[in-house]
Amino acid sequence: MRPLEGIRVIEVGSVVLGPYAGQLLAELGATVIKVEPPAGDLTRDLGHAEHPGMASLFLNCNRGKRSIAVDMRRPEGLAIVYRLVAGADVFFHNMRMDSAERLGIGYESLSRIRPELVYCAAYGYGAAGRGARRPAYDDIIQAACGVAELRGRIDGAPAYASTFIADKTTALFVVIGVLGALMERARTGRGRQLEVAMLETMAHYVSIEHLDGHTWHEPKAPSGYKRLLSRHRRPFRTKDGWMAVVPFSEKQWHIFFCAAQREDVVSDPRFATAESRARNIEALYEAVAETMATRTCAEWASILARHDIPFGPVMSLEDLVADGHMNDVGFWHEAEHPSEGRLRVPSFPVRDGGPHGAATPVAGAPALGEHTREIMRSVGFDDEAIEALAQAGVVVAR
Repeated sequence: MRPLEGIRVIEVGSVVLGPYAGQLLAELGATVIKVEPPAGDLTRDLGHAEHPGMASLFLNCNRGKRSIAVDMRRPEGLAIVYRLVAGADVFFHNMRMDSAERLGIGYESLSRIRPELVYCAAYGYGAAGRGARRPAYDDIIQAACGVAELRGRIDGAPAYASTFIADKTTALFVVIGVLGALMERARTGRGRQLEVAMLETMAHYVSIEHLDGHTWHEPKAPSGYKRLLSRHRRPFRTKDGWMAVVPFSEKQWHIFFCAAQREDVVSDPRFATAESRARNIEALYEAVAETMATRTCAEWASILARHDIPFGPVMSLEDLVADGHMNDVGFWHEAEHPSEGRLRVPSFPVRDGGPHGAATPVAGAPALGEHTREIMRSVGFDDEAIEALAQAGVVVAR
């Protein structure tokens, strides 16, 4: 039994933030009902697709959910959502607060229907701030929170991380907040209103290491953790490829350069202590780069493994799919999707039962409105009423 079995979640989510949070809750065992507009979630058409409305990004963010397609802008559609909320434990969305309130799905409206509801709103900027009404996507938040500028210190121009880091990190905090609120509700019986804003989440995330000297009220040094901002902090070229290597402790640095017969570096006072290495990180990484270029990947693997110095190959996503370790732990599995055929699916990384526990895959992502009829019947609509609403364009019912 998974920990959230019996918990009913209503997700009004789009793009990556909301859908990814909903998928994680589904992986934990919750019943997640995805409420989509009649045109569907925007990501249904983003990425490679074999069939319309079932693109890769949607398939990878919406596993384990049930889809109901409803036009909430119409009173009849909003009434359907209200019936769903009456039996829900969690409701969350990732639209701006003023938009949610205009639609009739703000906290005050829904908590009157279901006082025990855990209500979570996730959006770009906290609703109490002057940026509250500004639209936000991942790139905008990467620029606003310092990520892009930090990359610019390395490469000379601001740049984005090559993944939806703001969306996915915020989704993780949505899940953390929801789990905490559910625990509180189990003790008190009371619901709770939560806000998870992307900018504040990413500022929290980035400040851990990069606030640095500005950790003090009176700044003691510039911001930015030096090791992570070195232009030489990247995989190192060997004689025949590329490798990542991270000697970390005093002993590992000593062994690394001794094994490479770099006595000049071992005796250099700039690299004698952790503090002096941090001060001279650019020169240190230059020495590592020069050293790594003297041997092949296989030679380095033998040396580094023998001395327990952390290292690893540079792999593509294609390599990762075929990787021996990932297959040993059963990370990848195949699943048959009713419309998309055989799909490759990553396992939920929190393994129930410890290292030897079996992964429990959830069902594939749903087609638009795939469960509309079933869900509406569960909250008291008969087939005649469902058909009438479908004919009127209020719902999409397959």
